[in-house]
Order: sequence, then structure tokens, then C-alpha cells
Amino acid sequence: QVQLVESGGGLVQPGGSLRLSCAASRTMFSRNAMGWYRQAPGKQREVVAAITTGGIRHYADFVKGRFTISRDNAENTVYLQMSSLKPEDTAVYYCNAVDWDRARPAYDDWGQGTQVTVSS
Repeated sequence: QVQLVESGGGLVQPGGSLRLSCAASRTMFSRNAMGWYRQAPGKQREVVAAITTGGIRHYADFVKGRFTISRDNAENTVYLQMSSLKPEDTAVYYCNAVDWDRARPAYDDWGQGTQVTVSS
């Protein structure tokens, strides 16, 4: 059973910052790249950023220079530091393990996500 618990979302003004956290099960975390995804109302879920077990990072073009993904292997937690937030960043943010070779989520099951709302 997939165990993913996202937290850290909230309401923030444009230009503001938030830090998201995702706690994963030890087995999932230690064996996999991890990624952040988001889904806005009426849109498909999309990848935001991903990080391998060795620390190689990938970012979607729309967050490059604004978001930073990191992982704490001792705590089985992946983070997403978000800065210079825009209204179009409003979405529910999810994490999941990443099938890096196939560039897709490794599991079909998802956590509850955390809502990020960027609005003045």
C-alpha cells in the first residue's frame, strides 16, 4: 500500500513562498526517485519536479528558477520550496515515486495532496 502524506499548502499572495513536504514509506522512498505533481481544476495532473535517489533534479519549464526540490533520505521526506508564486500555480500538489526511465509516476495510488492557492 502506497503511503504518501503531503503537507505545507495554503493561501499565499502572488510573489510569496511556500514549502511543501511529503512523507513517504521507507521502502518507497529509499528505492525510488521522487516527484511532485500538481492538478489544477479542470486540468490533467502534471509533473512539477523530480529528484533521483542520487540527487539529480528535473524541473518543468514553468517552475524553473522558482521552485527547488530536495529530499531528506534519513527522514524519507521530499520537499518542494516554492518561490515567486503566481496565480497559475494554484493547484492541489501531490507527491509520488517516479519511474524515471518512463517519465511517469511509479504508482497508481496517490496521497490526499495539499492545496496551494495563490491569490491576492
